[in-house]
Amino acid sequence: MSLPKIMTVYGTRPEAIKVAPVIAELQRDSRFESVAVSTGQHREMLDQVNQMFGITPKYDLGLMKPGQTLNEIVSRALTGLDEIIEREHPDVIISQGDTSTAMTAALAGFHRGVKIVHLEAGLRTGNIFSPFPEEANRRVIGQVTSLHLAPTSGSLENLRRENFRSKDIVVTGNTVIDSLLKATTWDIQFEDERLAAMADTDQRLVLVTTHRRENLDDMTEIGSAIQELAEKYPNTIFALPLHLNPLVRNAVLPKVDQLNNVIITNPLPYDQFTKLMNRASVVVTDSGGVQEEAPALGKPVLVMRENTERPEAVAAGTVKLVGTDRQRIVSETSLLLDVPAAYDAMANAVNPYGDGRAAHRSVAAIADLTGVGERVPDFAPLVEGEHKQEFAVGQPVERSRSDLVSP
Repeated sequence: MSLPKIMTVYGTRPEAIKVAPVIAELQRDSRFESVAVSTGQHREMLDQVNQMFGITPKYDLGLMKPGQTLNEIVSRALTGLDEIIEREHPDVIISQGDTSTAMTAALAGFHRGVKIVHLEAGLRTGNIFSPFPEEANRRVIGQVTSLHLAPTSGSLENLRRENFRSKDIVVTGNTVIDSLLKATTWDIQFEDERLAAMADTDQRLVLVTTHRRENLDDMTEIGSAIQELAEKYPNTIFALPLHLNPLVRNAVLPKVDQLNNVIITNPLPYDQFTKLMNRASVVVTDSGGVQEEAPALGKPVLVMRENTERPEAVAAGTVKLVGTDRQRIVSETSLLLDVPAAYDAMANAVNPYGDGRAAHRSVAAIADLTGVGERVPDFAPLVEGEHKQEFAVGQPVERSRSDLVSP
């Protein structure tokens, strides 16, 4: 009897980071045959993560090319994945998150009668255009999914409200925390000399990342906010690993590239970015993954969006939505830099997103789906009176229930 064949499809750096623990868990598990497939929706950044986590995809579609539209990405991915599915005959396809790669993988598998497992299922903003196209992608994936691997109980409730069956949903925690905890154990050096020099000082650091498609029209406003903050706080370093998208760079760079206390780099490899995030005092971002990672490191996060599909850390008080208005970004960042009580209220190492065992729960659920094993208990927030080990800045610390806020 042949082993269940599990095909994991990913194409962007965030996807690679989140599927890496699951691929590793599958490869260690003798009950499965594991096939990793990269669409190459990202290129250099994706290759870096593959190398760091030891992932060698069996197939790489190499989809990345400048200036292509979403429809071009989806069309090329659908054709390429269909050919691989026909050749491999997988029993299960794992689709991670909400990118064009994720949506296309789910659709291609569904058309071929393959069971779809959605990793990081149930995230919702309630607005199909925000974020665009991610909110629509994740809803489409949900409709063809056999097993929903929800990261939090909040995601579980989102799926229940949409009438998905509870028996098809498992709460795993988020695999991004599995990867983050692994990365904090690595011995990493910054390649950029300015970052390396900064790391050896006690200067305050604000980390800023921006790239989201829905914010492209507001990038000049975001750049102006960074400029105002850097001029207001000349003794604070602002690190800006800037996305390669010309629309982002052309809007932001003219505002900040002449400021001595702004360090502009290309996007950093995952290991160096994790080290930089760990070094930061405050994080200002429109990234989804950073909203999950930074709170696990005890970093206050200001999110340059009007809504978020990751509300748990907002409820916990470590993440605040500030939108893209220059004055709001400046005032909220200034509050954290000027008022210790405001900073301390957010800078709690609260981790509502996982405990480092999300991949283990995910693979156990897949074993149950394919009839070769049983599920393990869901990831759940603490109940009154319990204690558990949380990880902050790469080290375990004891936190009681009163220190944590449930999703």
